[in-house]
Amino acid sequence: MLSEILPFHLKLDTATIAGACLWALALYLSFSSVKDWITEQLTRWFNFAERSLYMSAEEFEKTRLARESQNAFYASVFSIIPFLGVGFLCDWGVEVSLGRSWAVSMGLMACIACGVYELGRQNSQS
Repeated sequence: MLSEILPFHLKLDTATIAGACLWALALYLSFSSVKDWITEQLTRWFNFAERSLYMSAEEFEKTRLARESQNAFYASVFSIIPFLGVGFLCDWGVEVSLGRSWAVSMGLMACIACGVYELGRQNSQS
């Protein structure tokens, strides 16, 4: 279906995509302070960028809560992108060093280990 839309052939390797997404999830879970910082910065930037769209302060203040909530949601979704980039690099590094068959397996093991780490970190904070 994708080849019908695009005029060129785009080969997507599903194992690489799966491995990179698993690595991204593992990194997203383990680096929660980095994730929170990225989300906060994106929220600030979205709020600042949207403020420039309004001419009057009254109109801006009327829908402020809804817009800030929407911007927080968008920032949360877009905060995944840096982790996907680093996840592709981790997946590529495992493919180069250990071989292609280990990339998804190591990503899955990293997800499990980072998930256990995050549960322990949350438990120790409360």
